[in-house]
Amino acid sequence: MQIQLKEKLWAFIVHNNPELMFNLQEDYSVTNYLDSKVKDIMPLAEQLLSENRPGYVVEELCLEQMTEELKPSRYHYLLSILEEEFTADYERLRESGTLTYEVVNLIAYCKDIFDGYGFNSTNEEDRQLRYTVIGQVHEYLN
Repeated sequence: MQIQLKEKLWAFIVHNNPELMFNLQEDYSVTNYLDSKVKDIMPLAEQLLSENRPGYVVEELCLEQMTEELKPSRYHYLLSILEEEFTADYERLRESGTLTYEVVNLIAYCKDIFDGYGFNSTNEEDRQLRYTVIGQVHEYLN
């Protein structure tokens, strides 16, 4: 089960948090990160298995717990803003193959805004946050 949890966690990170993926790869700490997260979740997994929960349910519940701090995805938030508000730039970056790279750069560029708002699932729909981020993206692109 540990191998499946590591694989699912890594797939989640690659899809939803490429900035974390790049940082872990740059620091050569992917294995340590995944091992640590899975080790921390194993007591829950063992408890759920002892309750005779199906393996796929245990995996999903553990994955949910392991990824809680990674949500919502700043990457997907910025990607949607680019696609909706800066369509020409979005298409240009997508076609050039640099979209993921530039969105990861935007995450760093908008870090203070995200941190200042305490970006989370309850405020990701906040209009003021969105407008502030749009302004920052505009500044980055120009």
